[in-house]
Amino acid sequence: MTNPPEQPTVIVRMADAGDLYMSWRWIGNVHSQGASMLPEAAITDAVRRLAAALPNPAEPDALERAITTGAFAAHDSECLVAQALSRALLPYGLAVQLYDLYTRGIRPHIRLQPSPRLAQVPWEIIAPDPALRLVDIADVSLLAPAGIVHSRGRTARAWHDTREQPVVAVLDPRIPGYRADSILGSVLGRMDADTPVARRFAEYHTLGRLLPAVEDAIEAFRRTDVDRDWLGKALREGASRLVYVGHVTAAAPESGQSEDAELHLSCTADTVGFAAPTRAHRPLSAKDLLLGTHTLTQDPVDGPQLWPIPSRVALIACESGGDMRFSEALGLVAAMINGGAELVTASRWPLPTDLAFQRLAGAPPEAHPLQDAICAIDAAHEHPDPTTALADWQRARLTQWRTDRSIEHSPILWAAFATVST
Repeated sequence: MTNPPEQPTVIVRMADAGDLYMSWRWIGNVHSQGASMLPEAAITDAVRRLAAALPNPAEPDALERAITTGAFAAHDSECLVAQALSRALLPYGLAVQLYDLYTRGIRPHIRLQPSPRLAQVPWEIIAPDPALRLVDIADVSLLAPAGIVHSRGRTARAWHDTREQPVVAVLDPRIPGYRADSILGSVLGRMDADTPVARRFAEYHTLGRLLPAVEDAIEAFRRTDVDRDWLGKALREGASRLVYVGHVTAAAPESGQSEDAELHLSCTADTVGFAAPTRAHRPLSAKDLLLGTHTLTQDPVDGPQLWPIPSRVALIACESGGDMRFSEALGLVAAMINGGAELVTASRWPLPTDLAFQRLAGAPPEAHPLQDAICAIDAAHEHPDPTTALADWQRARLTQWRTDRSIEHSPILWAAFATVST
């Protein structure tokens, strides 16, 4: 199956009113537009099954359960969840149109605007047939909230104008007041020059494109000086991309305050910001990125002026895309797009680390699924078509999941990532 020069694209929008109302239209009228009402009972059951398979941050030992006994820990049980999601969420009319393209060897691009209730659904893995997943037949991405994309004063940055500029990389920063083995400790563990992620970012270092500017690429990891001031300065000097690997504290959907989502840099507690300090540290919140120092200083500066966001952003952290679960999405993804990004890749749910895969789920010591994911997302963001590049990696992971059925290839990791674009 190939992607034609002009890849067919279908826009799918959803609205919750107990039952789910879904509409779709094909750009260029490749197929007729359609609409469908999907019953609440089937959706509730499918979403419940998905939620039971995912790590719940509020549940003790949730991550261990998810990768050892949960539905995503084994291929056959995961496939049952995927089939339930497909039965509940893929309208017959749209499925027929996708099948028509599939039989002709054409892979379309599905651009989804899910309702908050469905924000954690990994559309890529839903299974119209036990032997077929949506990512087999389509590239999938999410639509950025229209209100953010068209917000007054937003300065969008185009990839073709900035692609030669530096890559700003915040790689597993040290959080003041937290040890490496604590709740906000290291997500990558001890790094050396031969690890996949170190090799990946050493390439940018060799090309003179890596920020922070370091003598050796390995020094870019676990730094103590990558705070919000450093980040703002680096972005203002010009960047092609932003890569963040670390911790995000997602706002609870029931709070209704998506802007409270927090990015953990090396900021100390005496830093000016909206988020409450924790120990010796003050997180950088989505509210900071949106409002800057408004109401905090006598001469306030807007967030996008302090942190002009580059064209492409990777937020590789637990629930970094959590704002999509809110009816008013003003979290980290929205803040990045409001700041100028045209594309953001983020996570729908908490991510297992390589150490968790190895110690809890029995993955071999040479397996580095999280590092492999970081490298794949980073490579996709250097590609002219990042959505297809990321989908190609997911298709490769799915193939290994089907054949090897080992935990390091489970969709619990690779299906967590969604790309949101304008």
